Amino acid sequence: MPQVSQYTRWPSPTSSRPWSYGSIGGYIPGFPPRTRYNSAVTLADVTGIPDREALGTLLRHVLELLDGDVAAGYAERGLADYRPRFSPLVRVLVADGPLAIRDLAARVGVTHSAASQSVAEMSRAGLVTRAPGTDARQRIVTLTDRAYALLPVIEAEWAATTTAMRELDAELPVPLADELYAVLAALRRRPLRDRIADTGLAPTGPPPA
Repeated sequence: MPQVSQYTRWPSPTSSRPWSYGSIGGYIPGFPPRTRYNSAVTLADVTGIPDREALGTLLRHVLELLDGDVAAGYAERGLADYRPRFSPLVRVLVADGPLAIRDLAARVGVTHSAASQSVAEMSRAGLVTRAPGTDARQRIVTLTDRAYALLPVIEAEWAATTTAMRELDAELPVPLADELYAVLAALRRRPLRDRIADTGLAPTGPPPA
């Protein structure tokens, strides 16, 4: 995913928890028939959201809503400079101790660039320090005293958000994390670029100047 989010706590694809994959308009294996996706939902039923076919915009809109509400919770507790995407990094650093940014990115499951950007913001917020590693190109990330002092608030918000997400999942045709992992698995099997090429779209050069 392009951004680190608090919602990455959902079970991993290697979890022993059974997956229940489904497709739009189809029954979800492992779920009772009542969980059939309602493909009849249209923009007439919901307003102020992107068009169904603008998937990239729609995904970003959902993430903005989720992260925005969690960030508002932190702001209400006097942490306006804290972002939800910091939490997975904080939790890894608490568990594993100081790490190089590359290792931190791998542990959280994001790109090096995304982790580096979040670490830079965390440094400005006084949550981490960055120091050279054994390799001159490495930067070792360490939590500050401020970060440790905020752990009770971070953990309480994490637990509350996890509970709220379970409640949200109960209203969905299939738990959101299961569907996202299904999308990731499908794209690893066959990238979207290949699927677009299979439509017959011919490559073209740049437009004339």
